[in-house]
Amino acid sequence: MTSRVLGLVRDQVMAYLFGAGNAVDAYNVAFRIPNLVRDLFAEGAMSAAFVPTFTRYLTREGRPAAWRLGNHVVNALLIVTALVVCAGLLFTEPLVTMFAEDYSQVPGKLELTVLLTRVMLPFLTLVAIAAAFMGMLNSLNRFFVPALSPAMFNVASILCAILLVPLMPRVGLPPITAMAIGVLIGGAGQILAQWPVLHKEGYRYRPVVDLREPGLRQVLILMGPGTLGLAATQINVFVNTVLATGEGTGAVSWLNYAFRLMYLPLGIFGVSIATAAVPGIARHAARDDLAGMRHEVANGIAMMTVLNVPATLGLIVLARPIIAMLFERGAFAPRDTDATAAALVCYAIGLIGYSVVKVVSPTFYALHESRKPVMVSAASVLVNAALNIMFVRRFGYLGLAVGTSLTALLNASVLLDMLRRRLGGIEGTRLLGVFGRTLVASVVMAAAAFALDGWLIQILPGRTLLMEVVRVATTISGSLVVLLAASSLVGLHEIKDVLRALTARLRRPRRG
Repeated sequence: MTSRVLGLVRDQVMAYLFGAGNAVDAYNVAFRIPNLVRDLFAEGAMSAAFVPTFTRYLTREGRPAAWRLGNHVVNALLIVTALVVCAGLLFTEPLVTMFAEDYSQVPGKLELTVLLTRVMLPFLTLVAIAAAFMGMLNSLNRFFVPALSPAMFNVASILCAILLVPLMPRVGLPPITAMAIGVLIGGAGQILAQWPVLHKEGYRYRPVVDLREPGLRQVLILMGPGTLGLAATQINVFVNTVLATGEGTGAVSWLNYAFRLMYLPLGIFGVSIATAAVPGIARHAARDDLAGMRHEVANGIAMMTVLNVPATLGLIVLARPIIAMLFERGAFAPRDTDATAAALVCYAIGLIGYSVVKVVSPTFYALHESRKPVMVSAASVLVNAALNIMFVRRFGYLGLAVGTSLTALLNASVLLDMLRRRLGGIEGTRLLGVFGRTLVASVVMAAAAFALDGWLIQILPGRTLLMEVVRVATTISGSLVVLLAASSLVGLHEIKDVLRALTARLRRPRRG
């Protein structure tokens, strides 16, 4: 939660300084390539390929063998990503031109995008190593520091925005370059934040790599399909960015602000639940315990449902007041608020689909069955591209968000059905009941939020930040009370279980 909130603060600082203009458009396109790899490694391939393999080494062969595997993986990632970075630096201009050709119509915009891309490309190597460290710590049931390490990235970006933006023109660089420098410093910070805990657990870095190591071969074999199997959302967002470059100044930025805000509940709840569930699922898979896997997967999906369905309807109803409160100041104009809010509504539709995939897809890799999620992911990318090309012509940049959300729901539905067949069920009756009760309670909550927001605007008018914070905070607080009451009336006991788990976790001391 700390990491995601700091990410939101980072976006607020950028919106205040640069709004949604050409500089932010250029930054978003330049950062999309390394950020795509970050999402895939940190929340994709590491969970799908490395964590199950590393966990199996820990379970069957002990820590020395697991540390040996960790060193092989770290050094393999160093070699591969360094080669990718060098190639990217050599071919930056044609690469950026291929993705954002329409930027050449705005003087200096394409050149700025090329510059920012070159600055941020080495982030690929840094984030790959940070993701490997995260995978090892998660396998050791150390979740707090790995989850907090991305906060270092956001802190670095915020500090660079505050301290370096005024200095950039003095050295002949555009002010937005400070944000790109923050990306590199933040990547290094993610590694440094995790190193002490990993070292305490017994890991010692060794500059060795042996392709004959069975575990390394297995990780590399699974990592390709694992990345593809979990890549649908990230690749679809990347496709959106490319298509949005032709929708005029601001379109890329509006979509980016909206997607990151939608990703806030997914990052806090979805990724957190998946991160905690995957090692448990992998342990059950290592023991061929299908019953345990069914129960673990069902628990993860139930928690996703209870938390993310209310978040979806809440974001839809309160999109505009939330964005106005968070961003509408400095260079971020009311026009940007309206455009970003519309995109947020469209993205929020797919939130439950994004979150379910976080649990379902890694389960296939724990079963050593990478083919199915890869096929589904590849198909969903093609479906998304087709929908977005069709929708963008009719609805502009909003069509891109709608197409991505529909694709996310389709992707999750197909994978969930495949997993149900593979495991012989996933407690489907229970999950349908949880979904139905959650939806009813969430609809009641959304109606209350809509009514409360309209009433507060009448009795507490004004566009000051204080009034906006009071209105939004009061609306959200009142809506949560209504959600809890409605959940009790419809018998949604799972929400109380989630609250008990959260409060119990907050009360007991954290390890790592």
